[in-house]
Amino acid sequence: MIRLYDYLPSGNSYKVRLLLTQLQIPFERIELDIIKGLTRTREFLRKFPNGRIPAVEFDDGRRLFESNAIMWHFAETTSLGPKDPFERARVLQWMFFEQYSHEPYIAVARFFAMHPDHPDERRGGLPRIIRGGYDALGVMESHLAGSGEGDHPREFFVGGQYTIADIALYAYTHVAHEGGFDLANYPAIRQWLARVKSQPRHIPITHG
Repeated sequence: MIRLYDYLPSGNSYKVRLLLTQLQIPFERIELDIIKGLTRTREFLRKFPNGRIPAVEFDDGRRLFESNAIMWHFAETTSLGPKDPFERARVLQWMFFEQYSHEPYIAVARFFAMHPDHPDERRGGLPRIIRGGYDALGVMESHLAGSGEGDHPREFFVGGQYTIADIALYAYTHVAHEGGFDLANYPAIRQWLARVKSQPRHIPITHG
């Protein structure tokens, strides 16, 4: 059985947990508290040199880390990974956007709010982080609302269907309020969040 190294509050871990559940792939969940440094042990780093969760280990000894790479592996031959090459590239486009333009702001602000006493040199840049998060939400809102010339409202991010691009962006967006973000002015995002939540075998993120 697949072993998923996990941390319940983590949106990155939640992506993989949600995907495996929706694809009905059995897995064993191994909880590692990142606040206690359990992903920085010699044993864990021997297996996963980046020292982060989520990570997966297969029965044959193969291993994968980085949440979006893990999702791509499990979803690329399913309905959650489009078959058309251009649509597949668009899924990757939004997954890269999530990791480089979304997660570093929305996830970090949430982490600070959840762990006010945890030392982190990035705290001094919180106003910039909040601005970056709202910038990312603005991009998402514009895309979903169809604000571009000739565009039309979209139910999901790629190809009119639910894909791993939606899972990647949903993970931290649906808990953005926990980091101080107000989604009141983002109606297209709020409608999209409800559509994602209504998908079969949806599970909630858990804080432990």
